[in-house]
Amino acid sequence: MNKKLAASVAILLSLATSAFAHRLDEYLQATILSVEKDRVEAFMRLIPGVAVSPAVLSSIDSNRDGVLSEDERRAYAERVLRDVSFTIDGHPVTPRLVSFDFPRTEAIKEGLGEIQIQFRADLPVGDSHRKLIFENHHQSPISAYLMNCLVPSDREIRIIVQKRNPNQSWYQLDYVQAENRPVPLPFRKWWSGTWAPLGVNVGFASIFRLGVRHIAEGTDHLLFLLALLLPAPLLVFGSRWAGHAGVRQSLLQILRVVTAFTVGHSITLALAALELVRVPSRPIEVLIALSILVSAAHAFRPLFPGREAVIAAFFGLIHGLAFATTLGELGLGRWERVASILAFNLGIETMQLVVVTATMPSLLLLSRTHAYSVVRVGGALFAGFAAAGWMAERLLGIQNSVDVIVEGVAHYAVWIAGGLFLISLVCWSLRNALDGQSTATKTRPQATFEQI
Repeated sequence: MNKKLAASVAILLSLATSAFAHRLDEYLQATILSVEKDRVEAFMRLIPGVAVSPAVLSSIDSNRDGVLSEDERRAYAERVLRDVSFTIDGHPVTPRLVSFDFPRTEAIKEGLGEIQIQFRADLPVGDSHRKLIFENHHQSPISAYLMNCLVPSDREIRIIVQKRNPNQSWYQLDYVQAENRPVPLPFRKWWSGTWAPLGVNVGFASIFRLGVRHIAEGTDHLLFLLALLLPAPLLVFGSRWAGHAGVRQSLLQILRVVTAFTVGHSITLALAALELVRVPSRPIEVLIALSILVSAAHAFRPLFPGREAVIAAFFGLIHGLAFATTLGELGLGRWERVASILAFNLGIETMQLVVVTATMPSLLLLSRTHAYSVVRVGGALFAGFAAAGWMAERLLGIQNSVDVIVEGVAHYAVWIAGGLFLISLVCWSLRNALDGQSTATKTRPQATFEQI
């Protein structure tokens, strides 16, 4: 491990140790990642508390002789590696052991010893925008995890976003890396995808895919839009949603909402990406959660019937500021951002169109049946639950499992959309069959007493 990595690890993990110094019943596992263009290195520091040290020692000392031999230590280090996993851009990579160091047995028993394991994984060649996921499942019943990444010292790699689950056993790192090839001429570099001061591959296709991925993985943005579209096929009677508005009126309402949201976020995306508007990210994230809560409440009971497009445009302005954060972290010049705004926005709109096209037929069919109230209320409650959790986390710093739950549901989005469409077809068919039977009963001539 180089000196820079060693120093950074020492500083960061010393803070981690002080934070967990009194947790005697946990197995603290702190991992620091160092990302390079062709590989990722990891340094793990494992500290068993006094209460769990016997269990940890028994798993290392396989022959129970009280001495940790070289073979036993290596076997344990390799076991730790089998309990961790790396994926890059959705493809698994295999880590290999680099070094390991174990303290004295007495130090482990006293809760003072720390096991150090270093390993690395080679990364295959990929696109400039990459997603690295690291998971640690070693001794999960008794463990507490910490995960972080060193900030690259060179300018070839730029960190875009980090994500963790509540107990930090799962960690995602999105980053952009440069390519080792010359920057083409100005008019050709946009299409070839290698313009920008750093030679980063952020041409039209790459930025377009970044916009698609941003929406596909941006569950909060999609949840706001879908919650606002839930009542689109319905009419308002008093203070309740009741009856269906008809296909033409429903499609027009959906078109108005989606267009208004697009116009809203396009305006602030352009302004913020060109650095004409600057807003801190924290209040933006809180307002995005608030927008989901408002749209969920409206799906449950009409709050602003007929003005959904206005609300979509207003909150679209907020969501656009969040979209611009991704472009702002690519290190592009002002005029390069003008071109990237077009590509990124087209990616966003394409993914939005895919989602709306996949879900709206089901909602239109279900809105003509009694089953739609279940779907609408269930969707509103789920969106409200997610929004409340995000607000608690982003505004008050209260950690919860909302991200894990929402991302778990989003993982099966295709299956859910397909299942919803099949259910809508069944419900619509049953309704038509029952309506047909009712009509036949009403029009059938009744036998008179004399005929009987």
